Amino acid sequence: MALLTSSATETLPGGRLAEGIKTIHGSYKNQGSDVLWVDWEGPADPLNPKNWAYRKKWAATVIVSLFAFISPVSSSMVAPATFQIVKEFGVKSSVVEAMMTSVFVLGYGFGPMLLAPLSEIFGRSAVLQLSNLFYLIFNIGCGFAQNKGQLIAFRFLSGLGGSAPQAVGGGVLGDIWHAEERGRASSIYSLAPFLGPVLGPICGSWIAERSTWRWVFWSTSIVDVAIQVAGLFFLKETYAPYLLEKKANRIISNMDLEIGPIKQVRSVYETKGNRHWKDVFRKALIRPFALFAYEPIVQILSLYMALIYGIFYLYLTTIPAIFTRTYGMDIGIAGLNYIALGIGLTGASQINARYMDRVYIWLKERRGKGVGEPEFRLPSMVPGTIILPVGLLLGGWAAQQKFHWIVTDIGTVIVGVGGILTFQSIQAYVLDTFTLHAASALAATSLLRSFAGFGFPLFAPEMYANLGYGKGGTVLACAAIALGCPTPFLLWFYGKKIRMMSRYARKPQRQLYVSSKHEAPKQPGTAEIADQLLLTTVADAPSPINYRRSSVIYVHVPTDQEVSIRLSKGYGEHKPAILEMAPE
Repeated sequence: MALLTSSATETLPGGRLAEGIKTIHGSYKNQGSDVLWVDWEGPADPLNPKNWAYRKKWAATVIVSLFAFISPVSSSMVAPATFQIVKEFGVKSSVVEAMMTSVFVLGYGFGPMLLAPLSEIFGRSAVLQLSNLFYLIFNIGCGFAQNKGQLIAFRFLSGLGGSAPQAVGGGVLGDIWHAEERGRASSIYSLAPFLGPVLGPICGSWIAERSTWRWVFWSTSIVDVAIQVAGLFFLKETYAPYLLEKKANRIISNMDLEIGPIKQVRSVYETKGNRHWKDVFRKALIRPFALFAYEPIVQILSLYMALIYGIFYLYLTTIPAIFTRTYGMDIGIAGLNYIALGIGLTGASQINARYMDRVYIWLKERRGKGVGEPEFRLPSMVPGTIILPVGLLLGGWAAQQKFHWIVTDIGTVIVGVGGILTFQSIQAYVLDTFTLHAASALAATSLLRSFAGFGFPLFAPEMYANLGYGKGGTVLACAAIALGCPTPFLLWFYGKKIRMMSRYARKPQRQLYVSSKHEAPKQPGTAEIADQLLLTTVADAPSPINYRRSSVIYVHVPTDQEVSIRLSKGYGEHKPAILEMAPE
């Protein structure tokens, strides 16, 4: 059991106590222990990614979003050029034709299950950049493919490499942003995987009309090289356990553990075991599958995200057919209709980015009594679940009845609005629920959605051929209503209860009221500051904290650690003491 002790000296939360033993390395160890616990140097430690300057945080966010943008561009940019590929390679099957576009997304399903665990061993930055390099190599290879087999294989492999930002990128945001700030960053990041496939076909349409399909892949590779170079300069490591492990290794390399009183040097994230790569990889490799198999929240959100993602990629592959065959447009002009989807995605995303954090903070103060909950990310999901089926019905029946093309585009705009509002809300909810294991949680949710993104375009031609665009859109709208509309209300009323049963979700920090006179804890709200103080954790501390006037004791406690309180004589004076976790 961990021990909390207090100090009369005025220190910041996370600072070590005077009764500990200070080493020449600037760390402290507990009295009577042979373990040196390595942690951040207080909550304001500039090496902690959550304390980075805003400029540095936004640089990392933009780079991750660009990584998440460029590979989805490749996923759909080939769609308008498919007719050239079919003609050159002699493809007769409509399924194989659709697979040339959607097999890339199949790689998105498998990649994160491996890359997310690797990011917890080798860090987020290295995995993101090496995976992007892997994507770049095989994306160039697609441009040199000599038959349909090579093209499909290279597309799948480039999808594996390009999938890293879908899981690891979300982990980066969880590493650097506090919950109250995360909404805007999450909105920009979650827009990228949608905006990329929208802009890709617009460019691909004109490339297909003016040049060869091979330049579809070579042009995206040129842009990716520029993003790769920017990532080398602006994307620094963000994963706290990895950074503290490196800090511990530096301490070990600069001290003689055999002759000193300290026998072990461990980071605070090693309190439940070591971080040897074999142990970490074994646990982390299993974690995404365990989250998908045993976590009801992940299962519910994965199903809904799969539906949204499947509809999205279905739209991407059918827009050229709708506007060339129904409205008689040239392939280049038909590609411009993707702008409608982009307008819906971008407009709704920017509005949501502006208000998501404000709504979160307002609900935190009004309903959470100062404590944030992932459920406070759900309000934007409600209009999204309602708008999405409306857009599916309008777009489908407008194309079926051959209304003016602007009506079909309006339906497409509405689909984009509903899809991105729902997707961003789900993404932020998952990040807030599984903060430390965000990469694994996002990998789990990406598995099913990527299968849907791969599968929906395969049956879309047959569905629309048999049912028409109107009835086909109605089927999709009914599925969106049945699965989507109950989801935000289910999570709002029962989400917290479900999270409490999770072994991986971030639990609400316990708030303990302790007496300064060694008496039994009293109910809050009745005692004077000198007699009654609120014990909470640094993770839940407001920013900035008024340490001099606060009656709250902020305690640095690693996740899921049990604590006991030992109060020193004189505790409870007008200046609150700062308690610090001392793991045994």
